[in-house]
Amino acid sequence: MTMEPRPSPLPLSPALSFSARMAKAAIGLLYPPSCIACQAATGEAHGLCAACWSGIRFIERPFCERLGTPFQVDLGQPLLSPAAIADPPVFGRARAVAEYDGTASLLVHRLKYDDRLELARALGVMMTRAGAELLGEADVIVPVPLHRWRLWRRRFNQAMALAKVVSRESGVPCDPLALARIRRTRRQVGLTKAQRQENLQGAFRVPPEAKARLKGRRVLLVDDVLTTGATANAASRALLRGGAASVDILAFARVVQEL
Repeated sequence: MTMEPRPSPLPLSPALSFSARMAKAAIGLLYPPSCIACQAATGEAHGLCAACWSGIRFIERPFCERLGTPFQVDLGQPLLSPAAIADPPVFGRARAVAEYDGTASLLVHRLKYDDRLELARALGVMMTRAGAELLGEADVIVPVPLHRWRLWRRRFNQAMALAKVVSRESGVPCDPLALARIRRTRRQVGLTKAQRQENLQGAFRVPPEAKARLKGRRVLLVDDVLTTGATANAASRALLRGGAASVDILAFARVVQEL
């Protein structure tokens, strides 16, 4: 039996289009757009005011090609930082939108602890731009997972919220089940780099059912903040052991001076 082709959807009539514009304008009058950081009035929704925008220290070249940490001087060629040479990371490359201070740290905190899930849209769009080079080579996006008990307490995974936006904006598929956090760990805040590494040993694993999906694929691992790189290294090691061909990291913010 042959199937009849589905008719193409009809375009909106001018009257309906006008009604939609009027409805949007009415909503704008009732709920005027405001800055996602300080709530001051802005020209567009899901944006930052000029003051908060100037409070973000964006990371742009020149930076370390491995760690993504900014250099003070542009020497005109791609370089590795002394930290990347002395202690090479497990992952290939890391990129972030901004340094973790000022407005950037405020936005991360509000997303993570104040249940401001709507912030993921703006942060994810900025991450897509900052990670365009990595996204152009990635086969799949994987968010850094939370342990099930922490997920139950927090109710959502901020890395997953950001990964969904980056996937939608870039067109690279997202696989939230490709990596699992199998061991409950202490909070990383306040720990040294060595303590963080010890805390995360054996914390991640690729589930057996995900190995076929992951085999030979180039993974872009997404998180909200990159601090010492301990979480990124532990998760990358698990992904590579699980069959991934390579792992790069994309975060919204990164700590430039290690805690």
